[in-house]
Amino acid sequence: MGTDDKKHVLSEFKNYKAILVVFMCNHCPYVQAKTKALNEIYDKFKNDIMIIGINSNDPTNYPDDSFENMKKFAKEKGIKFTYLVDETQGIAKKYGAVCTPDPFLFDQERKLVFHGRIDNAMSPEDTATEKTMIDNIEKLLSGKKIEKDFDPSMGCSIKWKSQQT
Repeated sequence: MGTDDKKHVLSEFKNYKAILVVFMCNHCPYVQAKTKALNEIYDKFKNDIMIIGINSNDPTNYPDDSFENMKKFAKEKGIKFTYLVDETQGIAKKYGAVCTPDPFLFDQERKLVFHGRIDNAMSPEDTATEKTMIDNIEKLLSGKKIEKDFDPSMGCSIKWKSQQT
């Protein structure tokens, strides 16, 4: 379910040249610091790539990450891309996502071509001097190889649901 109150399926994005999936949440200061950069990516490439934000955090222990608060966060931050909730946390587990933000860039065949940072600002108060994701999207769209396909990002850990015994 998206903050637009619609259910989304991956096949609806088949006409895009790439998909950027970003595991994110509302309360993480790293995510809050990257929303402007994500909106910049959206504005620059909206005709060629689809950005999908996914919140997999457990709202039971982190109420700031509830679906209602996702809607508020999206409005406050001016999020223009699709922002979905992963209630079961199955999507995050399937992707192997570990933190927020945790970006995965896929090509048109939906092959993972880059897993890593949005830019080189590694703490929320840093200013980016290199736009890693924009550079990699430009390479992908121009048919160039992304040499470094993994460049770990920094962020808060995904807040997993407690295991019931």
